[in-house]
Amino acid sequence: MNRHHNRLDQFISSADKALRVLAGVASASRPTPAAHAADAEMSEKEHKHSAGLMRVNHVGEVMAQALYNSQARFAKSDEMREAFNKASREEEDHLAWTAQRLAELGSQPSVLNPLFYAGAYALGTAAALLGDKQSLGFVVETERQVEAHLESHLSSLPAQDAKSRAIVDQMRIDEIEHGRMAKDMGAVPTPLPIQLAMKGMSKLMTSTTYHI
Repeated sequence: MNRHHNRLDQFISSADKALRVLAGVASASRPTPAAHAADAEMSEKEHKHSAGLMRVNHVGEVMAQALYNSQARFAKSDEMREAFNKASREEEDHLAWTAQRLAELGSQPSVLNPLFYAGAYALGTAAALLGDKQSLGFVVETERQVEAHLESHLSSLPAQDAKSRAIVDQMRIDEIEHGRMAKDMGAVPTPLPIQLAMKGMSKLMTSTTYHI
């Protein structure tokens, strides 16, 4: 009976998190890194480019919530479940920051968020079902790819867009720490098929959500 209730509670919690993410209900526990950055004059082209990149980053954070949500739900131990939930709470800062920056740029999140949430949830579930150490390895590989992705955005964002750059840089720092945490907890390498699926989904996400 207790096991049944625990599974039901986990399902309800997982569904609630998904609805909150897709409804745009995200709250940050830390002030946005852009708070003290100066506004900058940008051309229309630069403005649209910043908005496109921040939309991609916002979708990335929607996917991060899906990943940690699924990995926490199917974790084999309470310790691992708490670790994934903690990372998810920290990543929610990124979700709120990127949403706020999109609004400041006069843009909006991608209409494809539900699709990518579902895909990321499936990948996270597959990793978690392999075992906790494999799930941690998935975190390491995810954060490695995300770090490279954010570094490319820092190179591409308009130099004068200090607000967007401050957010992306803090996100990069946090992702490095999450990857280090997973390694310290005993991560093992992610199987190649899952790595390839991750790369494929990332490429599809970045190529579509920049515009919509």
